[in-house]
Amino acid sequence: MRTEQLEYVAAVARLGSFRRAAEELHISQPALSETVRNLERELGVDIFERDRSGASLSADGRELLSHVFGVIDAVDGLRHAADAQHHASRMVRVATVNAGTVPVLTPVIARFRESHPSTQVEVVSAQEEEIHRGLRAGWFDLGLITTLAGDDTPPEFDSRPLLAGRPVACMRPDDPLALGELVSVDQLLRTPLIVMRAGYLMHRYLHRLLGERKARVAYSTDGAEMGKLMVAEGLGVTLLPEFSVLGDPLERGGFITCRPLDEDPDGIIELVLRRRRSTAWGRSALEMHRLFVEHASVAAGTGAGTSEPISTTSR
Repeated sequence: MRTEQLEYVAAVARLGSFRRAAEELHISQPALSETVRNLERELGVDIFERDRSGASLSADGRELLSHVFGVIDAVDGLRHAADAQHHASRMVRVATVNAGTVPVLTPVIARFRESHPSTQVEVVSAQEEEIHRGLRAGWFDLGLITTLAGDDTPPEFDSRPLLAGRPVACMRPDDPLALGELVSVDQLLRTPLIVMRAGYLMHRYLHRLLGERKARVAYSTDGAEMGKLMVAEGLGVTLLPEFSVLGDPLERGGFITCRPLDEDPDGIIELVLRRRRSTAWGRSALEMHRLFVEHASVAAGTGAGTSEPISTTSR
């Protein structure tokens, strides 16, 4: 039994004529008649009563017609679902807080494009809560966020740690803070700071670090990339995860550098890849996820971009 046989039966039943059905389907009438006859032989029933005036459904045909339409509708639904899946596989949406742009995001999407040149990758910069909302709603396929020790993972997400590093003070190489091996909180309190806006992990980290002490906040901005650019322009010092600074083009070019802090209330900052557990994943999104995990595993093995060994198991 073939789907086209059922579609031919539906057309003949609707038009009441093999001739008119053949014209609508753009096939010859003998071919249409033979196809329907083969189906009748396969089922062991006469679906139509044929005469010179046309064709009408037999009693058996009337009972079978609802099943014919049901199968056709199911096949149409399958085709629509496949079309939607194909469309989804041509686009991967990744939301990110920016801290992992240089060590993870850009190399992974470059590798992805090598094997998927016709698939569009959409990268959206957002805060952690916006990323979680987008993942829940299906706006994003994958989300890159940073976490502190003690942060909970929402149960609806699969969460893969990719990189880990200490929080560091990021400054220009000619800044007096770059002369020492460590930066103290007292030094930060005397320095114009570029801080991340509320909603970013480093904003939360700074408040934990300083407690009741007041910083000299000169600027606030969105994301690590803008923070590093502002540091390179000599506007102040900012706090970032170590993996966001080391290997950055600005750091390699000698425009920025970093130093660990002598106080560290939270230890290690992790860059984490998240996706919603209940989502039916398209092939492209699955491949992108695999490349993120693979890249992080290689980076952990070589020590690039991480100061701690990272597991790639769910947590």
